[in-house]
Amino acid sequence: MTVEYTILIIGYIFGFYMAWNIGANDVANSMASSVGAKAITIRQAVFIAGILNLVGAIFIGSNVTETIRKGIVSTEVMSDPHIALIGALSALLSAALWVSFATWKALPVSTTHSIVGSMVGYGIMAGGFSVIKWGKLLQVVLSWIVSPVFSIIIAFILFRIIAKTIISRKDHFIRALKYSPVFIGTTGFIVILSFLFKTPLGKKLNVDMSTALIMSFLLAAILGFTGKLLLRKFIKKKRAGAEDVFKFIQVGTACYVALAQGANDVANAIGPLAVIYFLVKTGSLQAASVPVPIFLLLFGGLGIAIGIFMAGHRVMDTIGTKITTLTNTRGFSVEFAAATTVLVASKMGLPVSTTHAAVGGVLGVGLARGIAAVNFGIVFKIMIYWVLTVPAAALTSMVIFKILNLFL
Repeated sequence: MTVEYTILIIGYIFGFYMAWNIGANDVANSMASSVGAKAITIRQAVFIAGILNLVGAIFIGSNVTETIRKGIVSTEVMSDPHIALIGALSALLSAALWVSFATWKALPVSTTHSIVGSMVGYGIMAGGFSVIKWGKLLQVVLSWIVSPVFSIIIAFILFRIIAKTIISRKDHFIRALKYSPVFIGTTGFIVILSFLFKTPLGKKLNVDMSTALIMSFLLAAILGFTGKLLLRKFIKKKRAGAEDVFKFIQVGTACYVALAQGANDVANAIGPLAVIYFLVKTGSLQAASVPVPIFLLLFGGLGIAIGIFMAGHRVMDTIGTKITTLTNTRGFSVEFAAATTVLVASKMGLPVSTTHAAVGGVLGVGLARGIAAVNFGIVFKIMIYWVLTVPAAALTSMVIFKILNLFL
């Protein structure tokens, strides 16, 4: 067996391990607030997220991946196929090890930033500090602030609106039902726009901004009024409250985040693996992007799903229960804020993390109830891990690159 095929086999192992870690850590983004608000159980959350991540990865996951994640490293370091192979392996393993450590500590971190940090480490080892695009790296650092702050503001304002117009009123169930088309429709509008702009599906459809807005508005209006009819049918009025209405809306929002994650985050595991696969098959890497075969998307999606089933509950518990107490109205505010943040910031060209947006949303609804409602000890711990992600992954990648370069 040639060295290249040995590297490809190792790449499959490391790629699966990275996908497993994405499932184990990132599932919290989509399902944590639903579990924390008791809209669904952890077992149900793990099952739903596992299935939807797999569907998202296979059917709307990217079939083309950037050679260098987020353009952090200059393409000149990819000119030597052997160095590129070792680098992709180093990036996969170091990112996976960091996410695995964070999952063991039950703390949410960005898998995207883990891959970015790993690519930085590999780039420094392969070509020195000059090959790193420091401006792009600064954007990643900026996202540590942008994602959570956007989400805090949106979740804070939305929960205050719900509290004032619905929860604080005596007829809160009737008012929740009355305004449900607005909340369902607005959520639907954000979801549809997200799929038109954020995923490869949107790129294939190639719709312009005005068409996308009209399509999203019409579909969201239909969704809103259909949702209200279904809520009236399924919720019994006896002892029903506003939280019962938002319970159903919240689960729908959580399903969207899980589906979108499968579509977007599978590239974090499969991107470097696709580079290894492409290099072994063709012997060179000239293009700025490489094609991803459908079986690799399935492979990555399966790894994510297994990670969710085996260890997804750990980080889910941290976001869902340890930052602040969540109800269905608060959980809905969190998920809406996270989805909106990812859409708006990515449309503005800002690097965002669903992890950071989800945590920011939880913090926002906590602050809407007063500072005492937030566990700042756990928030501070989470933020330390966010800041450590890039340098920790980079240093690990440098060590792994050096070791692999000696043996392969």
